[in-house]
Amino acid sequence: MEIKCLYDELVDINSLRLHPKNSNIHPVDQVKRLARILKYQGWRYPVKGSKRSGLVTSGHGRIEAARINKWPAVPVNFQDYESDDQELADLHADNAISSWADLDFKIINSTMGDFGPDFDIDFLGIKNWALDLGEKIKEEEKEEETEKIPKEKKCPSCGYEL
Repeated sequence: MEIKCLYDELVDINSLRLHPKNSNIHPVDQVKRLARILKYQGWRYPVKGSKRSGLVTSGHGRIEAARINKWPAVPVNFQDYESDDQELADLHADNAISSWADLDFKIINSTMGDFGPDFDIDFLGIKNWALDLGEKIKEEEKEEETEKIPKEKKCPSCGYEL
């Protein structure tokens, strides 16, 4: 396991206490893909735990992925919360705020050429997605058509120029 993030402590996953009020449900296929991504990327950000309650407030899915990878410990960053309300609000906000974003698949498609030929697109973490080469081809065709249109036109009959 490679750790590429700052963290306070490596914690045995069996000693971590998952927050019982965590609202995120992690399907098995999501956790399996996350496990593969963590093997490929390493840990880019730690699990977040509360100094107040000792409960995990972020990273429940990553902990499950670590179990699949048979990693005995995970990096944890411990946070101070001023109140139980603040801790619970952070737990729910952390789960919910990413759902507000939309992925721009045109940008993702346009950057696929930046990856090597053997790159596994599953490492992008996008569910039920396949590269849309048709969109890229359409864009290239539009560029070619634009290049074919002459910038200046002259009527062969009267000599009028556009």
